[in-house]
Order: sequence, then C-alpha cells, then structure tokens
Amino acid sequence: MSHIARPLAPELAVSEWFNTPRPLTLAALHGRPVFLHSFQLLCPGCVAQAIPQVQRIERVFAGSDLQIVGLHTVFEHHAAMSPVTLRAFLHEYRLKSPVGVDLAEEGSDIPVTMRRFGLRGTPSSVLIGRDGTILHQVFGVEDDIAVGARIANALAAAPPGAPGQPDEDVACIDGRCAPGDAR
Repeated sequence: MSHIARPLAPELAVSEWFNTPRPLTLAALHGRPVFLHSFQLLCPGCVAQAIPQVQRIERVFAGSDLQIVGLHTVFEHHAAMSPVTLRAFLHEYRLKSPVGVDLAEEGSDIPVTMRRFGLRGTPSSVLIGRDGTILHQVFGVEDDIAVGARIANALAAAPPGAPGQPDEDVACIDGRCAPGDAR
C-alpha cells in the first residue's frame, strides 16, 4: 500500500457569511469531509448546472456529516454582485448550506481564496477529506455519479486518529504498519 501525499487545503478568506450563525473555518471543520463549491451568481454554468447539483448534494447527503460550503467568488462584474444581491439569490435558489463571500483584496481582481486554491474560474469544486487534505478539485461541473462516489468515499474514511488508522508517526509499507519515520 502506498502513501499518497495530498496537499492540505488552505484556509478560507471570507468577508461575509450567509446561512450560518457564525463564521466557518476549515480548521474548525477538521474531522468532517467538506464539499466546497465556488460560484458567481451571474455565471451561467453556475446557475444552470452547479447550483442544481449542489441542491441535489444537500438533499442526498443531508443525514451525513458532510459539510457543504459555498464560496461566492467574484472576479468580474463586482458592482452587480453585492451582498444584497447574493442574499436574494440564495433565498430564490433555496440554498441552505453556508455561503461565504470570497475576500477581495485591493489591487487584485482575483479574490483571496480563489488564489489560495488555484481555482481557474467558476463553477469549481473542491472535496476536502476528514484530515484536511484536498481529495479532488475540478473546474466545471462533473457528472452527479462521479461527485456522489467521491463524497461517499470521503464520508466512509475514518476520522483522523480513529482506532485502526495509522498515526503520523507510524509508517505503512505493503499494508503493514509499524512505528517509524519512513513512509
């Protein structure tokens, strides 16, 4: 069995939150799988395909510990996509999961979280494992069955440090685990 080194997901940089009583951080969600979807309310692919897919994910995985997080990533038409407009959009499309507004920095058209994750545009999605690593990242919309299978696999993974899971100071080679530094 080989160890696949996956990058840790960078922290979110959000200026305002909707559909949550308090701000979310990926650090606070450690131990839960996270489906992060990046969208713009004026993006045709987001409205026609990605948002309906997120609504299906919300319904199908409602009884699980999957945390769905929306990221309104505005990199064009800034004036038209205000928080007031976003609030109306979320209400009309009945999105229930938390949505953060990606932090805009002075002098840059690309918001902070979009840059941190290396997102190419909207819609984009990132599946983050229970251990905080990026399991999958995609620009565009994938088939529901592929997304569902990836989410199911992330949900099936044991939480970090669970019995039977190797600790960070345990090396696993060919399915056998023993204390040590080598991986």
